Amino acid sequence: MQDTRSLLLATDFPPVQRGQLKTLQVNLGYLCNLSCVHCHVNAGPTRTELMDKATIDLVLEVLRSSGASELDLTGGAPELNPHFRYLVTQARAMGVNVIDRCNLTVLFEPGQEDLAQFLAEQEVEVTASLPCYEEVNVEQQRGKGVYVDSVRAIRLLNGLGYGNQPGLRLNLVYNPVGPVLPPPQASLENDYKRELGERFDIVFDQLFTITNMPISRFGAVLLAQGQYHDYMSLLRDSYHSDNLDTVMCRTLVSVDWQGYLYDCDFNQMLELPLLGKERTHLNDLLKDGRTEGQMIRTGEHCYGCTAGQ
Repeated sequence: MQDTRSLLLATDFPPVQRGQLKTLQVNLGYLCNLSCVHCHVNAGPTRTELMDKATIDLVLEVLRSSGASELDLTGGAPELNPHFRYLVTQARAMGVNVIDRCNLTVLFEPGQEDLAQFLAEQEVEVTASLPCYEEVNVEQQRGKGVYVDSVRAIRLLNGLGYGNQPGLRLNLVYNPVGPVLPPPQASLENDYKRELGERFDIVFDQLFTITNMPISRFGAVLLAQGQYHDYMSLLRDSYHSDNLDTVMCRTLVSVDWQGYLYDCDFNQMLELPLLGKERTHLNDLLKDGRTEGQMIRTGEHCYGCTAGQ
């Protein structure tokens, strides 16, 4: 698989400085029940990398000491980590808001039959990937049968109160098919709510649109199809400086499955550690928890977070 990393390192992207830490975003491993073509972590059913219990206990220690108010769990499918429920329960007991980046279909995996009920009982915020409200587009990205299972999963979550009860927040995530920018978020959210509501009586809180990042699996596809440079030109030409104020890296630290720290999930996949250090671990954050004011490591891919809407 071709790698875009060397093409992304040299950049003229504006400097970005981290503010107060709000969110600890933790990748619990690359094991997933799906293998999506746009996946920037190359997750899939054959991946074996999973965060162990000792590292998860370090995550909990950092939450206690840092004052971070939010734990954002990613993967792969984070729910497939055998310690997922332990981490969620302990974090919720601290009063930390927990976000589960859910692919929806994982709710029907063997051994996960009570997962939706667990998420509701713990009042976990579910941010679920549904890359389109049209079946053909979803299956093009994620595989045959995924759309039907995703709709079934959302209806299951709705039945437990998600999307219509306080404390049970359900967000959906759209990303485009191919090397194009997503449409304006607000108008697309209206389309999602109308289409999914009329077809399936589905409700949800908010839609987030995400630009596909030119790294890992999607980056390799761009290179193989000769579309990489055109896509990067699109991202750069669509840059809006106002978006710098709200990029997630300003209030977030990303943790990989081994406990090493990065400025964001994308830098993690590119193996770009925090500036000024070869590698920083959760243990280092416990010794010196200061992150505010640090400069963030940037690359050409950062134009993806600041492009368009």
